[in-house]
Amino acid sequence: MAAAAAGGVGVGADQGVQIHRFRGLRPSGLIPFGRSPGSLAVASSSSSSSVVTAVSTPIRPETSEVKRSKVELFKEKSNFLRYPLNEELTSEAPNINEAATQLIKFHGSYQQTNRDERGVKSYQFMLRTKNPCGKVPNRLYLVMDDLADEFGTGTLRLTTRQTFQLHGILKKNLKTVMSTIIKNMGSTLGACGDLNRNVLAPAAPYTKKEYVFAQETAENIAALLTPQAGAYYDLWVDGEKIMSAEPPEVVQARNDNSHGTNFPDSPEPIYGTQFLPRKFKIAVTVPIDNSVDILTNDIGVVVVSDIDGEPQGFNIYVGGGMGRTHRVETTFPRLGEPLGYVPKEDILYAIKAIVVTQRENGRRDDRRYSRMKYLIGEWGIEKFRTVVEQYYGKKFEPFRELPEWEFKSYLGWHEQGNGALFCGVHIDSGRIGGNMKKTLREIIEKYNLNVRITPNQNLILCDIHHSWEEPITTALAQAGLLQPTEIDPLNLTAMACPALPLCPLAITEAERGIPQVLKRIRAVFNKVGIENNESVVIRVTGCPNGCARPYMAELGLVGDGPNSYQVWLGGTPNQTSLAKCFTNKVKAQNLEKVLEPLFYGWKSKRLQGESFGSFTTRIGFDKLQELVEKWEGPLETA
Repeated sequence: MAAAAAGGVGVGADQGVQIHRFRGLRPSGLIPFGRSPGSLAVASSSSSSSVVTAVSTPIRPETSEVKRSKVELFKEKSNFLRYPLNEELTSEAPNINEAATQLIKFHGSYQQTNRDERGVKSYQFMLRTKNPCGKVPNRLYLVMDDLADEFGTGTLRLTTRQTFQLHGILKKNLKTVMSTIIKNMGSTLGACGDLNRNVLAPAAPYTKKEYVFAQETAENIAALLTPQAGAYYDLWVDGEKIMSAEPPEVVQARNDNSHGTNFPDSPEPIYGTQFLPRKFKIAVTVPIDNSVDILTNDIGVVVVSDIDGEPQGFNIYVGGGMGRTHRVETTFPRLGEPLGYVPKEDILYAIKAIVVTQRENGRRDDRRYSRMKYLIGEWGIEKFRTVVEQYYGKKFEPFRELPEWEFKSYLGWHEQGNGALFCGVHIDSGRIGGNMKKTLREIIEKYNLNVRITPNQNLILCDIHHSWEEPITTALAQAGLLQPTEIDPLNLTAMACPALPLCPLAITEAERGIPQVLKRIRAVFNKVGIENNESVVIRVTGCPNGCARPYMAELGLVGDGPNSYQVWLGGTPNQTSLAKCFTNKVKAQNLEKVLEPLFYGWKSKRLQGESFGSFTTRIGFDKLQELVEKWEGPLETA
C-alpha cells in the first residue's frame, strides 16, 4: 500500500511555523498558493528530483499533528478502498463495521436500517448506480427491474443525479447484486463517497451537435475521474475487470503530469490514498438548458458553440453546493460562479486542475466544511482561479456570454432529430413500483428501448418509432402514467428525497409526505383564487443536506424536527436564484397557516408574469412575515 499517512512535521527556515505533511498526497513541483518556499518541507519522491509534498494549514509549534476526520484515517489505512471492507463482507454478521461502512460508499452503497421498525435493527443496504448523462441501456434497465424484485423492496428509485437506487439489499446478497449490475453494462463505482459522483447532462436524446457533445463530454469526465486501483472489481467480481475501452484523450489527460497534478507511481494517479476531502459533483449542459441545476454543482460545464452550432469550448462555473447543517450559520448552500472559458480540447485538463486544487486545499479536519464551495468562499474566486491555473498550465479565457437559463423537463413526446421519437414519463418522486413498474418493463422490453433518467427523477423512453406512439401512450395511461397536460403542474416540477424510513440522516418525512403536501397546496391555491394551470417549484427534504436541492426551489420545505419543516422562499423556476430561510419549526399540520397568506399575497400583488419565488424576493421577508402574522383569511368577494 502506498503511504499517504500523516508523516512528520517539516520545519523550514522559519522555525516558528510548522507544516504538517501528508506523504504521498501530492508529489509535485508546485508550491501551494500563498506559502513561501522557505516554510515548506521538501521530501524526495520516486523521481530523482526533490519535490514538495502536499501540505495543510500551518499549525502551532507545540502541536505535532493536524486534526483529521475519522474518515480520512479510514481511507488512509484501506489499501485503496479494500480493507477492512473485504473482511467485513465475509463475516456472518448482517452489518459491517464503521470503517467498512465508510468505504463501501465509494463502491456505491450505504448501510441502512428500517427506522419504522422498533427494537432489533434490521440492517440492509442501498445501492446507487453510476449513469453519466442518465443513460441506461435496455439490458441494464431490465436487470435493475429484476434485482429490485428478487433482492430489494420491489421498487426502483430514480435519483436527482440521474441514477438508480435499489433499497433493501441484504449483506449476504450484496456481491450477487453488485456483480450482476457490473456484468450487465452497469456500475456503482463512485456513486457515493469522497470522489466525483455521477456526472449530469441533459437527458434528452437529441441528435443536435451540442447535445451530443455535452453528453460525450460528461461521459469523458466521468471516465477521467473514475477510481483506478481496482478494489471495486477485486471485491465484487473477483478481480475480473469488465470495462469498455476508454477514449485515448481520457487516458492521456489522466496520465499527464506536466503540472504536478498526479501521484506518479500510485494506482490512483489523481486521487492518491486519500481521495477527495468530500463528495464532488459535476454537471455538463448546453446554453439555455438548465435541466441539470447547473449552479448547484462543484463544477458546472457549459458547451459554447459558434454561429454554425459547432462546439468550440466550454464556460466553467465552480463552487456550487447544497448541503448545510441546522443551527450552524457557517454552513450554507451556495451557487456556482464563473471561473472562465477553455477551448474544447482542454476541458479534461481544466477539470482535473480544479479537482486537484480541491484535493490539495479542501479541509480534511471537519467534514461539514470540506466541500469545495467553502474553499472558494474562503479564498475568493480570483485566488482560486490563480491556483487552478498552476495545475492547468494556462490562463482561463474570459467567460463567454450566455443566454437566460430555462428549466427543461422533457416530459411528453418529442422528436429526437433522427426520425425517431422520445417520450418523457413523469414519475412522482422517482419511485417506480406496482403496476407502473410492470407496465414500464413491458414497454421497454417489447420495443427494446434504451432509457434515460432525468435530474428531476423522471424517465425518458428513447428511440421510439412513430408507429409505436399510440400503443405506448395507451399502455402508459392505463398504468396511471399520464401525459404532462393531464398532471397537476405542481407535481411536474416537485421533488423529494427518500428520507424516512431508510435514510439515517432524515429528521422527518419527504417522499412519503410530499403527495399530501402537494394536494394541500393545490387546495390553498383554489381557496385564494389561483388557477389550476399555475404552479410553483416545490422541493421537500427530510434533512438539511439538500439531496432534492430545496434551496433552489420557489418553496423549499427542509426537515428541522419530527413532523416539522423550515420554509425556504425565493428560488426561481429556472433554478438560478438561491432561496432563503423564511421561517423555522413549522409543524406539517400547520403549513397552511404560513402558505395561505403567502400565496394570497402572490395572487393579489404580483406583477405581470411574476413567479412566486421572484415575488417573495421583491416584497421582502419583513412584509411577508407581517402578512402571515395578520392573516385572517382571503377577502370574501361579493
